[in-house]
Parts: sequence; C-alpha cells; structure tokens
Amino acid sequence: MFAIFLSPVYILVNIYVFFRLLHWLGACHGFMKKLSVRIAVGIVYLFFSSALLVGFLLPPGPRQKFVKSVGNYWLGAFLYIVLALTCADLIRLVIKRIRKKKGRTSYSEESKRSARKKTVIAGAVVLSAITAVSVWGAINARIIHRAKYEVTVGKNGGSMDRLRVVLAADLHLGCNIGCSQMEDMVEKINRQKPDLVVIAGDIFDNDYEALDDPEKLTAILRGINSRYGVYACYGNHDIQEKILAGFTFDSKDSKKTSDPRMDRFLEKAGIVLLQDEGVLIDDSFYLFGRADAGKPGRGIDKRMTPEEITENMDKRRPIFVIDHEPKELKELADAGVDVDLGGHTHNGQLFPGNVLMKFLWENPYGCVKKDQMYSIVTSGAGLFGPNMRVGTQAEICVVDVQFHTEG
Repeated sequence: MFAIFLSPVYILVNIYVFFRLLHWLGACHGFMKKLSVRIAVGIVYLFFSSALLVGFLLPPGPRQKFVKSVGNYWLGAFLYIVLALTCADLIRLVIKRIRKKKGRTSYSEESKRSARKKTVIAGAVVLSAITAVSVWGAINARIIHRAKYEVTVGKNGGSMDRLRVVLAADLHLGCNIGCSQMEDMVEKINRQKPDLVVIAGDIFDNDYEALDDPEKLTAILRGINSRYGVYACYGNHDIQEKILAGFTFDSKDSKKTSDPRMDRFLEKAGIVLLQDEGVLIDDSFYLFGRADAGKPGRGIDKRMTPEEITENMDKRRPIFVIDHEPKELKELADAGVDVDLGGHTHNGQLFPGNVLMKFLWENPYGCVKKDQMYSIVTSGAGLFGPNMRVGTQAEICVVDVQFHTEG
C-alpha cells in the first residue's frame, strides 16, 4: 500500500529529471532541441523509468526477468541521479542568493554563454561520474569477499576446542542472483574448510518463479562441504509475495508463507531448515534457527522469545542462534546465547545507505559484543533491488570460535 502513495512522488521526480536532461542536451547542441529528438529521448527514458512497473505486470518468463533486471539497474543509477541533481540545485540556489545580495540580478549575453558552457561541462562530468559509479557498483556486486572474525566463548566445547563457522545470508536468488554467483559463493565457502555452514535468511527473493535454474542451483548448493552440515533459517523475503521496487503486495488471504517449492528446494540442496527450532550438534553445542520477526512462516503465529529458546537447553554448552534480523540482542544475551548470526541489513548496500544503517540498527554490520554474547552481521552474498553495491561488499563471513575447555 505504501508503494501506491509513493508512486506519484516517483513520477514527479522522474518528470523533473527528464526535463533537466532535456535542458542539458539542448545546451549541448541545438540539434537536441528538435521535437523528434526529444520524443526519441523521452521514449528511451520512459523505457528505463517504467521498467520496474512493466516487469511487475508481465507474466513470469525470460522477458519479465530481463525487464526486471533493467529496472533494478535503473533504480541504482536513479538514486545517484537524484542525489547529484539535489546537490546541483542546492549549489545553484546558494549562488543565486549570493548574486541577489550583491545586486547582480541581470545577465549579459557573454555571461549567459559562459553559464551555458559551464552547464554543459558540469553535466558531462556528473553524467560520467554517475555512469562510472553505476558500472563499478554492478561489477562490485558480483565479487564475493571474505570477512573474518575470531571470538571466544567461555564454555566447554565438548569434543572440540575450536569451531570454524561460515556465515552466509541474503542470497536473494531470483532475477538478480543466479547460478554463477552461487558457484562463486560455494567455491569460496569450501576454500575455508568449515566445520559448520549457516545461511541466515533471505535465501529467495520472494518469487520462486524467478529462479535462474532450480535444478542446477540445488546441485550447486549441494556441493557445500561442511563437517556438521548446512543449516538455514528463513528471512522476510523467503515468502511468496509480489514485489515492486522493494515493496511487497500481500496475497488475498494475507498469509505470509513460503512457497512449498522453496522448502523442497532446500531439502534437495541438502540444507536443513530450522523454523523456530534447535538441534544439539555432536553432543557439543546448540544451534537454533529463529523464525523471521515479521513473517514467521507456515504453522508459526508468533516466534519464540529468547527465554523460550534456551529454557530447555543446557546452558553450560555453547549456544548459537541464526536470526535473519539482528534484533533483541540484549534479550538473547540475557537468555544465555553465546553467538547470534544474522544478516538482513546488507550494510546499506548502496552509499549513503551504509551510513544510515548505523542509526537504524544496534549492529548494522560486523561483530559487536553484547555482554558475553557476540552479534555477527554479514552484508550478504547477494543483493536486493538495485543491482549494484557501492560502499559495501558482497561477502561470506568466517567465524573462528575458540572454546574454553575444562581441564
């Protein structure tokens, strides 16, 4: 519903951007002022600016996937176009006020020509910068890095004194992320020789039909090598919902549930799904996968509280929790959890989002210690919405856990 209210804003901003583009093109050359040229420019601009909506309305298939992909690239570039124009307009207003205070309200023909030349140069520089940032963002989004953390848990690790956990999250399998990205991720995970692999939600991007090649994807993910296996919890996008520019539209019955094919996909991939449930691994440590806070999934009306998670556990053993959103850190720590593994934030994905995230989450990214508990949040292996990353990186996290073994 919020998307409906925002749509007029998006339309008005696009109209403004389009007319600013025409103004700049006209300043570049008189030929660009011809009606036929402006109509051609308008058609191209309309294609990009409406790609998200057209992709939303098209039936599932290759055409829809292509148009959605174009729309996602446009969304990232559009963010920087708007930021650049906002900065340019603010500078222009400041200059006008200064000129007005100095009594310079009229312009000579020479100053007009000079202003036109400066407009052309400034526009070219800004357009080149936006293009460079967008291209780099699209390339950067495909490079999966490795983040590494070392933590110490003051408990007996049973048969082990160390545990290597690889954390992945926010794969967002769909229009943006497919087989090639997953092959790279699996190869990098296996290179770490993990004891345990966990995927902290948003495995899918809302729409199962958008998957690149389900059979091939399951085969790729089945190739993850881990001593104790691969476990996962669901996130807020692991449900079947229509999505437009990041906003979801509920089904008629408003039930926020995963597509049964998603569950079967994970089973075929050899990934154990923990839906508000825990397991004792090797009689040494607990692993609990939380349901998503807002969209807990089938059969779960309300997810368990941190106290309920640990009330039947032997708290002398290490307790690990997979929770898609890094929430309730204090409550989890008080309940005896030792390591909370999450994602969701993407670390903002695009600058300045990585700056804003610091004001929205206690731990937007990285490793934070809350009392005795470590909260580790990854920026994710995939991406959501804009098909690029600027100021952030796609990654997997290697978490080396040292236990205090009793003598």
